[in-house]
Amino acid sequence: MDLRILGMDTPFFNTLQHMMDANDHEADKSFNAPTSTYVRDAKAMASTPADVKEYPSSYAFIIDMPGLKSGDIKVQVEADNVLVISGERKRGEDKEGAKYVRMERRVGKFMRKFVLPENANTDAISAVCQDGVLTVNVEKLPPPEPKKPKTIEVKVA
Repeated sequence: MDLRILGMDTPFFNTLQHMMDANDHEADKSFNAPTSTYVRDAKAMASTPADVKEYPSSYAFIIDMPGLKSGDIKVQVEADNVLVISGERKRGEDKEGAKYVRMERRVGKFMRKFVLPENANTDAISAVCQDGVLTVNVEKLPPPEPKKPKTIEVKVA
């Protein structure tokens, strides 16, 4: 509510109006703040480096996955053209009496999303994890046949 409309245009009411406006802006910021799920997913994507290679007939997505089993990794295609590689790395079970002196290896969820090019064949995707390296191969679609010119017969009238 603007107090100036009511004819209260004094320094005291101007300060009060400024304080009310500031509270509205803070409320907007908290309303627009990212959700915890968004923050978690952003951290998971930032902590999962990947290499992408293009070959004449395919694309290869290469991600280091040391110590993970195939059940810990999920490869999906969303919305027809988004490749999603995700999973979770869990901390190994500790032997009784052991304590960590240093913990540097990442644990927790990981995820990467890649928008596939138009020529990616989403029906021909394979994934292999060997020696701690996940390689996802996406075959390319063959290039479309060039259109042949259409000949139109000219009639003489």
